[in-house]
Amino acid sequence: MAKADSKSTSSANKTSLEQVLNEQVANLNVLYVKLHNYHWYVKGSNFYSLHSKFEELYNEVTAQMDAVAERLLTIKGSPYATIKEYLEIATIQEATGNEDASTMVQNLIEDFATLSESFQEGMDLADKAEDDVTADLLTGFKSDIEKHMWMLRSYLG
Repeated sequence: MAKADSKSTSSANKTSLEQVLNEQVANLNVLYVKLHNYHWYVKGSNFYSLHSKFEELYNEVTAQMDAVAERLLTIKGSPYATIKEYLEIATIQEATGNEDASTMVQNLIEDFATLSESFQEGMDLADKAEDDVTADLLTGFKSDIEKHMWMLRSYLG
């Protein structure tokens, strides 16, 4: 009986982990589009530095999104792969197109905080499911996101 309960719990943890990983795929895709918007439409005296930074960030987000989706496939999950699915579950909002440079940076800080929390939730669920590989993947991403948050907060002063 204990094995059945353990197997049932493991299956529930896997489902929850898959849900969190799909939320991350969605968030990373929405963030990818938002970063392109910011990259193309940033204006002002910090144009060159922010234009380059946003490009660096969307390239990094692309790699993270792909790694999370491929990890989902590895654990026999099904990553979402349509814009409709992304927008239905993403907890990050699209850009409005009316942001000034400071608002863009502040929005990214908030988006990275959302991702950091989601990565932590995924790490916790991966630990419960005894999935060290997923936990390690998300730990690295969380570290990267936290560093970006610090840098962007420093930029704002």
